[in-house]
Amino acid sequence: MNTIAHRQLAPNAQDAAIARVSGQALSRYVRTEAPLKLSVIGADRTEPLELPAAAVALLMDILEAMAAGRGITIVPENAELTTLQTAEVLNVSRPFLIKLLEEDKIPYRKFGKHRRIRMEDAMAYKDAIDREREAVLGQLVAEAQEQDMGYGE
Repeated sequence: MNTIAHRQLAPNAQDAAIARVSGQALSRYVRTEAPLKLSVIGADRTEPLELPAAAVALLMDILEAMAAGRGITIVPENAELTTLQTAEVLNVSRPFLIKLLEEDKIPYRKFGKHRRIRMEDAMAYKDAIDREREAVLGQLVAEAQEQDMGYGE
């Protein structure tokens, strides 16, 4: 099963510049929860186009990443990933991921001898870990401020 809908490696300088300008122009028209109507100009015609608000937000994220020179991978939420793909998404080693799976920290299913992890489960784990890190960091900052360690408010 091909779970990667689209993968774009880091853009060249020209594409990054185009993404930057396009993102800046598009940002002026983005309204929360509202579709965006555009006119697409092709070689021989102009065609009206309406994008759902969620697609506009995703497009803005894509343009921002490209403008910063980063590559992008779009994976559907319901995709099932291999352990290697999941480790790449979480930016951890495959052995570390296997340990997380065996400790039931991320749900998975077995397909023969192979493990499959749903993208949404991998992202839920990532979100939980990110929230936990933010909480710990906030606690460390608060303690440093209490002890007057040079981290003034």
